Amino acid sequence: MSNQKQSVKKSQISDKEEEKIVVFQFNDEIQDFQELEIEKDVLLFDLLDSDFITLFIDPKRYRVWIWHGNNVTTRMKFVAAKIAPKIRDQYAIAYKITAVDEGDETMAFKIMTGLEKEIDYEHIQEGPSYEGTEKDLQLLDSLSREKILLILEKTGLPEGYERKMVIVKNKIYGYREYKKEYMGSSIMEKQLFPLKEEVDDGNYLAEGYTPRMLMSFNNVILTELLEKTNGKSKIINESEIVEEEQEPEQ
Repeated sequence: MSNQKQSVKKSQISDKEEEKIVVFQFNDEIQDFQELEIEKDVLLFDLLDSDFITLFIDPKRYRVWIWHGNNVTTRMKFVAAKIAPKIRDQYAIAYKITAVDEGDETMAFKIMTGLEKEIDYEHIQEGPSYEGTEKDLQLLDSLSREKILLILEKTGLPEGYERKMVIVKNKIYGYREYKKEYMGSSIMEKQLFPLKEEVDDGNYLAEGYTPRMLMSFNNVILTELLEKTNGKSKIINESEIVEEEQEPEQ
């Protein structure tokens, strides 16, 4: 961590390098981020320091993470948020910028830094189908909303469609993307929320929606209900959202 590049320079990145996570640290003296030269045996979570703001370019999840240590100031957060899009644009302008605070990290961030282990849904089972074993039940119970969003982000969407609902086990969620203002920058957030009265009891035909199932070893991991956009997809702002009653995470 002692060797730091004194400026952020735009350069051509090979395909192999694009798969690597690049890390920057905010230097309050020069009011800018500096790229860290990381030794091979250094783990990402070892770079987290309560006195600093650390930025991660995460190609696997198409994210730019801004991690705030507990001891950083509001001014530092503000400046870092202003600079982050400039760094992001050097790698991919479509990357989502997500800020996390020390002690309140999301599951996706913990997986990225190695604090939590990611479940490989393609190889989690040894058998070809769901058999009701203890391992099967653990897999299903592990699908918290954070992990569901991570799976959805990886699967992407077919062109001309948008995601409206997601069904996991016996629960159905609404899905939306909305624009959120953070420290003067606009970022896109994705949210799953429980549906209450929107779906009546009884048979549900899901008229107007196209179902798409995510399969793994003959198991349906989740089902999405997609709707054709016809070029009329609307992006809402955070202020337009009415907060739904939150249910406990699984």
